[in-house]
Amino acid sequence: MHINYYGLSCFKITAKTEGRGSEDVVIFFSPYGKNTGLRPPQSNADIVLLSHDDEMFNESDSFRGEPLVLDTPGEYAAKGVNIIGMDTSADPRGGEDRGNTVVFSLDVEGMKVVHLGAIGSEPSEKVFDLIIGADILFLPIGDLAGIDGKTAETIARKVEPKVIIPMQYNLKGLKKFKELRDESDFCSNIGNCPKKGEDKLVIKKKDIENRVMEVVKLNVS
Repeated sequence: MHINYYGLSCFKITAKTEGRGSEDVVIFFSPYGKNTGLRPPQSNADIVLLSHDDEMFNESDSFRGEPLVLDTPGEYAAKGVNIIGMDTSADPRGGEDRGNTVVFSLDVEGMKVVHLGAIGSEPSEKVFDLIIGADILFLPIGDLAGIDGKTAETIARKVEPKVIIPMQYNLKGLKKFKELRDESDFCSNIGNCPKKGEDKLVIKKKDIENRVMEVVKLNVS
């Protein structure tokens, strides 16, 4: 599996799935619109997962081909990937400010991959049941309208993923967003953030069997 980061909450996963031979499946999480001041990803895509009804999370028109676009809770099987989406609050006030976001859990290359979207508070027990034990957790850490660094750390420790990939925070290479803080709050709480980011993460199930809550920072592609 190859993972690329495009900033905000947008990631591209390129993976092989059972029953598709050597053909790759390309999955995008939470692509953003051009009104954010960033250039939306230009790529082929098989599956596009939109986590929240906001231009920072829900642009699907820039992709080539005819991808399957999912933006609602439910259970799906597409392109050899099993997907579960579940609603949770997108702000600390139970959704009063930003409504709900969709948390997605995927089974890809034998790994459980969870993207927490625009989550705004600690999730319910039902959502925790979905995401607990994730192999890879995409975790928002800097959205002023969402969870703070301490809450992000609390969620991570309850989920106990093998790999944590921070998202939705300000970092070099991005235009400054007033809605975003940097990674320092989360990193001071979690205590094991690397100083440098990686350009891309290439990972297999066997690579993470002995990892426990390892934070991997990715540079913007």
